[in-house]
Amino acid sequence: MNTIPHNRYLIKKWACDSITTWWGWLYIGGDLSTCEMLCRQECFPGGACVTIEPVRYIFAGGGEDGVRIGLIQYPPFPEREDDLKEKLIDLGYKLAKANAQWSFSIVMPQETTFFSRRARA
Repeated sequence: MNTIPHNRYLIKKWACDSITTWWGWLYIGGDLSTCEMLCRQECFPGGACVTIEPVRYIFAGGGEDGVRIGLIQYPPFPEREDDLKEKLIDLGYKLAKANAQWSFSIVMPQETTFFSRRARA
C-alpha cells in the first residue's frame, strides 16, 4: 500500500489575491438540467466558472421554473467587465434557444437589461 501523500493534498499556506468587484446574474426560465448541461459545455473551453440556482417565477396568470446563473470577476483570471457581460449575454441567447424561451434578463449592480424575441406593440 502506498503511504506517500500525493502533492495535491499537501497542506500549503493560504494565498490571497483581489481584484475590482464585478458580478452579473442571468435570469431565465427553463429546465435546470438543460441549463446545467449547456453551462458545462460553454464554461469548459474558456475556463469560465458560473453558479446556477433553481428559481420559481410567479407572474400574472401563472408561474414557471427557471434558473439564476451568476458570474463574477475572478482574481486568478481577470477579464474586462465588457467581456464578462458579453459572456452572460451570449450564454443567455444559447439558453433561450435550448429552453425555447422568449426572454431573459441580465442583472448587474448598476444596470438590468431585458432581452426579448416578442414583437412589441
